[in-house]
Amino acid sequence: MSVRSFQGITPTIASSAYIDEACVIIGDVTIGADSSIWPTVVIRGDVQKITIGARTNVQDGSVLHVTADNQFNPGGYPLTLGDGITIGHRAILHACTVEDFALIGMNATILDGAVIRAKALVGAGSVVSPGKVIEGGYLWLGTPAKKIRALTEKELDYLEYSAQHYIDLKNRYMP
Repeated sequence: MSVRSFQGITPTIASSAYIDEACVIIGDVTIGADSSIWPTVVIRGDVQKITIGARTNVQDGSVLHVTADNQFNPGGYPLTLGDGITIGHRAILHACTVEDFALIGMNATILDGAVIRAKALVGAGSVVSPGKVIEGGYLWLGTPAKKIRALTEKELDYLEYSAQHYIDLKNRYMP
């Protein structure tokens, strides 16, 4: 694994988090307890802060970045992930907020200032436009992402199952 400081700021990683040796984590990044960061993930907190809560999994090939403070984005945008979130393979999360037990599908893109509310499911390949607020409890699909339907009880249960599954899996990887 490559955990690197940037301008004197070093990532803070909970001891119970699993960090794969083939990922890169740079700068102002905090990763919570029982979270997992899988192969080839890039988490770059160089121009703003990235916070990843507890029990969140970021799967293979995902890219997490932020937006700098500038004339177009006063203050910039951090990236904030809550607890129990599943981020599917090759997702891109850029300067957005994702609340607890949401699921971001494989190859989805979430752009600057977007907010994914708790227990929302953003389907594979979807794009969430800058500043859009995605309501929890629904399936969102497309480019741009649109509300499709309410999640079933089984799907809502799956959101929590997925988080627990990745805790169990990361525990099998840890020494």
